[in-house]
Amino acid sequence: QVQLVESGGGLVQAGGSLRLSCAASGRFFSSTTMGWFRQAPDKGREFLAAISWIGGSTYYGDSVKGRFTISRDNAKNTVYLQMNSLKPEDTAIYYCAVARFYRARRPADFGSWGQGTQVTVSS
Repeated sequence: QVQLVESGGGLVQAGGSLRLSCAASGRFFSSTTMGWFRQAPDKGREFLAAISWIGGSTYYGDSVKGRFTISRDNAKNTVYLQMNSLKPEDTAIYYCAVARFYRARRPADFGSWGQGTQVTVSS
């Protein structure tokens, strides 16, 4: 079982930036792909980005391409989400999760989830 803990959320003004972190522990395999999702009130969970643990290949959801960047630090078992040019519509709870396979995008294709971190963007 993998445990995931997100951090780095908070309140930021529109146009600002935040960097989210996701620390993984437990039964964690080096071949795991990790992803980020978000969920706004009354909406479904939206795929944002994912990164393979080996090689660092990445893929993104269309809504955040060019503004968000996913990265990882293998030595720290941590995945990051750098978010720039934030908009009020980016307000949501942000989650990291373990993918069941590379190129997964649907929430059902991800296993262990963190508890989430709130991001609020004011206008």
